[in-house]
Amino acid sequence: MVPRRLTCVAGRIKDEDIATVREKARIDEVIGAYVTLRNAGGGNLKGLCPFHDEKSPSFNVTPARNLYHCFGCGAGGDVIKFVMEMDGTSFSETVERLAEKVGVELRYEEGGPIRPSGGPQRPRLVEAHKLAAAYYVEQLATPDAMQARQFLDTRGFDQDAAEHFGVGFSPRGGEELTTYLRQQGFRDDALVTSGLAGDNNRGLYDRFRGRLMWPIRDSSGDTIGFGARRIFEDDRIAAKYLNTSETPIYKKSQVLYGIDLARREIARASQAVIVEGYTDVMACHLAGVRTAVATCGTAFGDDHGRVIRRLLQDHDEFRGEVIFTFDGDEAGQKAALRAFEGDQNFAGQTYVAVEPTGLDPCDLRLAEGDAAVRELVARRVPLYRFVLGNVVSRYDLDRADGRVDALRDAARLVRAIRDRSKVDAFSRELAGMLGLDPNDVQREVRRAANREQAAGGPSSAPAVAANQGLPDPKDPRFALERETLKLVVQHPDVIASALGEVSDEDFTHPAYRAVWAVVTLAGGAGAADGLWSSRLQANTADERVQSLLSALSVEALPTSKEPTSEYASVHVHRLRELTALRRITDLKSKLQRTNPVDEAVEYNRMFGELVALEQHRRALRELATDQS
Repeated sequence: MVPRRLTCVAGRIKDEDIATVREKARIDEVIGAYVTLRNAGGGNLKGLCPFHDEKSPSFNVTPARNLYHCFGCGAGGDVIKFVMEMDGTSFSETVERLAEKVGVELRYEEGGPIRPSGGPQRPRLVEAHKLAAAYYVEQLATPDAMQARQFLDTRGFDQDAAEHFGVGFSPRGGEELTTYLRQQGFRDDALVTSGLAGDNNRGLYDRFRGRLMWPIRDSSGDTIGFGARRIFEDDRIAAKYLNTSETPIYKKSQVLYGIDLARREIARASQAVIVEGYTDVMACHLAGVRTAVATCGTAFGDDHGRVIRRLLQDHDEFRGEVIFTFDGDEAGQKAALRAFEGDQNFAGQTYVAVEPTGLDPCDLRLAEGDAAVRELVARRVPLYRFVLGNVVSRYDLDRADGRVDALRDAARLVRAIRDRSKVDAFSRELAGMLGLDPNDVQREVRRAANREQAAGGPSSAPAVAANQGLPDPKDPRFALERETLKLVVQHPDVIASALGEVSDEDFTHPAYRAVWAVVTLAGGAGAADGLWSSRLQANTADERVQSLLSALSVEALPTSKEPTSEYASVHVHRLRELTALRRITDLKSKLQRTNPVDEAVEYNRMFGELVALEQHRRALRELATDQS
């Protein structure tokens, strides 16, 4: 039965009960269902803010005080406010929802403000879906569901698999679920709002009839919708799959099937595998790829990407992997192009896993077993390489005009990349595919940009272009580079002794690398004197670098105290740790592309180098921690 508190007319929740809910609902566990949190020291946790898009974590959670705060957008509050903001629920609805999760029985003040009974409130809609999911599971065992069970069997899923994923069956009659939920105290308006029932002016009818049912849950485990597959040939609805329509709790652009089962493994493995259907998710999980999720009746979009990024804690210091599985046909290639357009939403590497035979993960598991599914993911290739390869493959590269046409077509793609730091690397990769000089490819990319601007198209030039190509001082990706160089320019005597192992490889932004080159040309920080700033300016004729040097000379350091050598050393150690992390990422990528059997010597050499790099990175982290 539906809890009495959801159907009766109640007053205001008692203050002491609200305080109990706030105390018992652990904020790290509640927020952890939406955001991957990592230890930030001092009892604090940190992750990517769910309230604005960011690539470096500024969202802090303090369990000891039951509070959260984002230093990026200013959002903050307690556990109740977080759930209200995330799920769009009222204060009372949120307290009720949390109370149910932590086992607190709420009491209401008599004579307090009257809350409406029934109605389209989140706890009410979630409860309806919870009951519907259990009802569908029961129906799967009935004689009428024999064809549904046979379908699961032909796809390689036994009863245990069906139970694990909550698969059920919707009766064919048309009103069975509606009748059942009415008996549980649900009003018609709530059933229609939930998307479980429709209204054709002759009365309510079940939205899903005679179909195999998959419950779609949010990351906290609440069922918020369903995916339904056609089973019977005489089904009057021709569409193979039906999904819950948009409701107050179900937004298809933000929903990923399997996220409730995969979210912890995604955070642990720093990997997310995006597949195309419910059975593909099931096949992957049963085969051991427990990071698989799928969109629900729509293409993978920016909102889906934000969900994945929060779980990966995908940012420049801890890069994760996002692996898309596409069919090798034309539709799959179009899907890859769409994914490529959103590639720069991720700080980490995006990959594509395509089975040469064209089989999806479910069919592959049926044909070749669990190991083949795991191997499919292991053979992933970088997304940009897959997309550029598809474009190039359309042309005859044995002909000069074919190579020219391929270059022009692919150059437009390279030009569209929003992350300008990747353009040169992609241009070199394209040059290798076409057998052309990298300089020729880079010139064609620039021509593509000029043609776009001449045609009046939208410019994809970075925002810093208005500042003569200088880096944004607030860009978190380069914060350590900027702060280290500020110390070099303003306090060379303090930082000089820590710079012995620093090189131009530690600076990823071209402008900061240019500043380091000027410092090196001037003899390094150890050669600083009373004319240090002037000598730096004199060692470059580039006005942009001169402007940046001026900014670094006057910009305040993020400390109110006079910087010490320990303070400077922490910056240097962390800067070098990021360099080590970049090398580790590159080496892991090479290892993934190397056959450990056919290329055993090279594979073992790189593996040994990877172990050494990991030790080096940990040592730098310990040095920074000890001196901070």
